[in-house]
Amino acid sequence: MAPAASENVPTFQARGALRQRKAPTGGVRQNRAMAERVIPLVDARVAALAVPAGRAAPASGHLADTLGRPLRDLRISVTDRCNFRCNYCMPKEVFDKEHAYLPHAALLRFEEITRLARVFLAHGVRKIRLTGGEPLLRKDIEELVAQLATLRTVDGSAPELTLTTNGSLLARKAHALKAAGLDRVTVSLDGLDDAVFRRMNDVDFPVADVLAGIDAARAAGFKGLKVNMVVKRGSNEHEILPMARHFRGTGTTLRFIEYMDVGATNGWRMDEVLPSRELVARLRAELPLVPLAPSAPGETAERWGYADASGRYDPRLGEIGVISSVTQAFCGACNRARLSTEGRMYLCLFAGQGYDLRALLRGGADDAALSAAVAAIWQGRADRYSELRASLPSAPGEGPPRGRVEMSYIGG
Repeated sequence: MAPAASENVPTFQARGALRQRKAPTGGVRQNRAMAERVIPLVDARVAALAVPAGRAAPASGHLADTLGRPLRDLRISVTDRCNFRCNYCMPKEVFDKEHAYLPHAALLRFEEITRLARVFLAHGVRKIRLTGGEPLLRKDIEELVAQLATLRTVDGSAPELTLTTNGSLLARKAHALKAAGLDRVTVSLDGLDDAVFRRMNDVDFPVADVLAGIDAARAAGFKGLKVNMVVKRGSNEHEILPMARHFRGTGTTLRFIEYMDVGATNGWRMDEVLPSRELVARLRAELPLVPLAPSAPGETAERWGYADASGRYDPRLGEIGVISSVTQAFCGACNRARLSTEGRMYLCLFAGQGYDLRALLRGGADDAALSAAVAAIWQGRADRYSELRASLPSAPGEGPPRGRVEMSYIGG
């Protein structure tokens, strides 16, 4: 694996030239535009952290980190590949035809994923989400779903199994995924206007095919469908109301996500973030909304329900959600661990390094050793990047510090 990016890593500029970016000089990130977009050419996969030594941890289901946060949610990336090139995640300038993906032998096998998931469930995980890259590109993904569906939490119940997809392959996979035991699907969709959507995915993929995938998921029997829209000021903010009107009353929950500074290749700028507070105000000016209580502890989305003529929430009209990791950090209740496609455990979406569990798996470690490792890692966790973002050093007008793992590698 490539080492963490140095201060002299080459960068790509929009006009095609290469130069050396100046080292950060400190100071709070300001809401100012860059004169030109600068995208570092870095390898998302930095050297792994050593797994801390730990004693055998009983399967009590009550594991807490240094801030008292329990382990409840496991997100598993099953591939680092994607067939879209969304500029906020896998910009084409970096993830081009020459980009080297992980070799198949480096990926965790389905049996290895299932074994690790069993260990995480013993420590309190209740929900497993499959992500990518694009998870439906992983061959026979429904077989993994079937294996995970046989697992049980510490109280003997089945964990909630969910999957996030760009929807491009959902029409052909929906029935097989449902039959395998998948509980819920979330589809990423950044607009209904075909020209806007094609520009956002940057591979000229039509929005009609994603909508067909959502329809197929409904036909397959999936309930509680969710659609995630990343809102980027100046790119697709005019699609907010059309998206809300389209999914209102359909039983599908639309969630708006603030454009985040994940990784180091998306050229993130604060002035391209549309704060959720402003977004909700725009919606409420056209569509009556009332605040709803969180549906579960540690929920990332703030919920708003559509109101009827009397001003009361009408479940038949449904709800929206806003995920505000930039302007309203929710680190204090974060209960999620992430497992990369090559078996590294990450403690935060904005982490720079992960802990190599694959080495333990393939080095002959028994379940007790794996359990002790997971417990030691989680108990030492103190991550709260979003809460600290404003105080972190950054050069004026530049994006996030380099060396962080890419969202396409770790999963959203």
